[in-house]
Amino acid sequence: MLTNDYLLPTMSLFGAMVLWASSFIAMKIAVTGFSPVTVVFGRMLIASLLFIALWKNFRGLKVRREDWKHLIFMALCEPCLYFLFEAYALKYTSATQAGMIVATLPVFVAIVAFFVLKEKLALRVWAGFFLAAFGVVMLSWGAETTDNAPNPLFGNTLEILAMISASGYMVTAKTLSNRYSPLFITALQAWVGAIFFLPLIALTPGAFPTELPYDATIAVLYLASVITMGAYGMYNYGLSKLSAGQASGFTNLIPVFTMFMGFLFLGDRLSPMQFVASGLVLGGVILTQTSPSKKKIKKVTA
Repeated sequence: MLTNDYLLPTMSLFGAMVLWASSFIAMKIAVTGFSPVTVVFGRMLIASLLFIALWKNFRGLKVRREDWKHLIFMALCEPCLYFLFEAYALKYTSATQAGMIVATLPVFVAIVAFFVLKEKLALRVWAGFFLAAFGVVMLSWGAETTDNAPNPLFGNTLEILAMISASGYMVTAKTLSNRYSPLFITALQAWVGAIFFLPLIALTPGAFPTELPYDATIAVLYLASVITMGAYGMYNYGLSKLSAGQASGFTNLIPVFTMFMGFLFLGDRLSPMQFVASGLVLGGVILTQTSPSKKKIKKVTA
């Protein structure tokens, strides 16, 4: 059973996963009206402006000189490389399949955290990861090429590269969360992302939109405000209270939520086997989160 010390971080991570699942639906809609680079730059630009409105919350904040390289590396991993890979992935694969690939993230994070943060994962946690991974295999069984997934193999490969980038972000953010607030870390991601994608949109032919399709525009606004500010804010808070391994375990929920949202908003259909697989993924996440270790995470200094 979760104690009070874990209840709020757990709820924050759960909420972040729901929002991140919805981002696959929104991104799929957005890239039907704009180029991937346009979508990501617009998302970062709008989020940056929203965070500037919260500038008073950063007054008096002092960033250690030695932390800047870690902060920039974190932001380059995500949102920069992560969004670049994922935006193009969703041009070639479906939102549901991309959401399934996210379940591989805890494996990458656990490996990196083991070497960088010296985090030791209990056998129960590994069992939960493997159970969830088996559920993901069942979810993706029999995936077919469709109009929404013209080249799923290529798209899924890009999504895996996005997961590798995300693992670098999660582990680095964990080391920085001991010194900086989740709000500052989230804001920095948006600001660096806007700067990173500005030259890309200038150099990409046809990136500047000549019209603003209603559905795609609303999707970009949703991604910039609700996802970039809300989901990342909640995740960074949860990450500051739990280990990187435990926090990444929640990402196994994303493929399940994405599949149900794809059913509701994109017309995807779930087979009986996929319903069973969703239950396995949920069970794996529950297994990784119950009876967390009381040991404190070893503090890593840069």
